[in-house]
Amino acid sequence: MLKVNNITKKFGDLKAVDNLSFEVNEGEIFGLLGVNGAGKTTTFRIIMGLLEADEGNVTLNGKKIDYDITDSIGFLTEERSLLLKMTVFDQVLLYGILKGMEKDSIEEELDKWLERFNIKDYKHRKIKELSKGNQQKIQFITAIINNPKLLILDEPFTGLDPINVEMFMGVIREFKKKGSIIIFSSHFMEHVELFCEKLVILVKGQVVLGGRLSEIKKKYRKKNIIVHGDVEVDKLMKIDGVLEVNKVRNDIEIKIKDDNVVEDVFKYISKCKNITKFNVEEPSLNEIFVSKVGESFDK
Repeated sequence: MLKVNNITKKFGDLKAVDNLSFEVNEGEIFGLLGVNGAGKTTTFRIIMGLLEADEGNVTLNGKKIDYDITDSIGFLTEERSLLLKMTVFDQVLLYGILKGMEKDSIEEELDKWLERFNIKDYKHRKIKELSKGNQQKIQFITAIINNPKLLILDEPFTGLDPINVEMFMGVIREFKKKGSIIIFSSHFMEHVELFCEKLVILVKGQVVLGGRLSEIKKKYRKKNIIVHGDVEVDKLMKIDGVLEVNKVRNDIEIKIKDDNVVEDVFKYISKCKNITKFNVEEPSLNEIFVSKVGESFDK
């Protein structure tokens, strides 16, 4: 388990991280979200041991993260951190050796991932000769070359097309299945929504929303039901708790007071003909993010 316990970090008068706490278990993917300057990168650096928290602490399986533990960590930074004049092989070899790996093992892992990412012919090419997307693949390989127990991914999909995003997602899910602890940050909420079970949203270093994604969505659920089929508006309006019924394109939008009304609406709809859709609308993570961050900046 990774445990971040009440960490605070100041830079002069600026409190970059303010009493932040969260836990991530083995085999979980955790989303650390926020706008630029929210404190995400500072938090990552504290977890990695690159910065010392002014207050609080971080432990991995009950132990403080130090040089005895960092060999089991993989970190993909948002900023491109490759040495452009080095070859792919030499770059990955350097990272692997810094993680305590043997050369033969590094090369074996590298060959496997180059094959997986369809860039095996680039092994002895210089980094500067690669496209931005392929450079991102190499940077990702440097983060996972040591099969990390803790994998930190800061904007991992930068420069990738949709096909390669799916490829990265597949690899991340494989590490999840193997029991790795994964912390993930992205400005693309649809990516976070696909596989993060838990998350926190930071604004100015403080948590404005956190918990399991399923519970967050339930709490912020829109009180709308979308139906397609032969229904009578008058009968819908007679159901206790139905506030409004509107036609939206080819669908019927039913605004309800709360979740308790869903069952009564469904009982009526189940008796109607030609029903091809009955959806209780769920807000996207992007909508929730914009709402919570907007509220915080309005204060």
